[in-house]
Amino acid sequence: MVFYEVFVRAFYDSDGDGIGDLKGLIQKLPYIKSLGVNAIWLMPVFKSPSYHGYDVSDYYNINPEYGTNEDFENFINKAHELGIKVILDLVVNHTSSKHPWFLNADSSPKSKYRDYYIWATQDTKLNEPSALGTKQWYNKGSGFYNAIFGLRCRI
Repeated sequence: MVFYEVFVRAFYDSDGDGIGDLKGLIQKLPYIKSLGVNAIWLMPVFKSPSYHGYDVSDYYNINPEYGTNEDFENFINKAHELGIKVILDLVVNHTSSKHPWFLNADSSPKSKYRDYYIWATQDTKLNEPSALGTKQWYNKGSGFYNAIFGLRCRI
């Protein structure tokens, strides 16, 4: 397979608002196909408070800046008509702090979603930077939650 990775926001703007969108991506499918591509890897497209989309707040709805769920289904259908498969960069290892699961988990230590996240009580080590040199623990009313975004690996 020859994959083409697409960050929708930066790809092609069909409506002139300065943000790439799914309708723009649909318009460019023949061009992508002409490059010999037979698979598209979409960076996150679900609703998110960030520009990059890696902190999903709603796994059921497309980021409205990119279009609608119907636009997404249309994109999939048009890609398949051209013999192009589609995979999603589906971020399931963490959510946005605005996601309903997180908001519920933060509401009570007894929340059924509490174990979806890593929580701690105040400890001097919580203020130390992570292995990446970035802040790792964030204070909320019900405790500190771990929000390290990436891990450093040694090979």
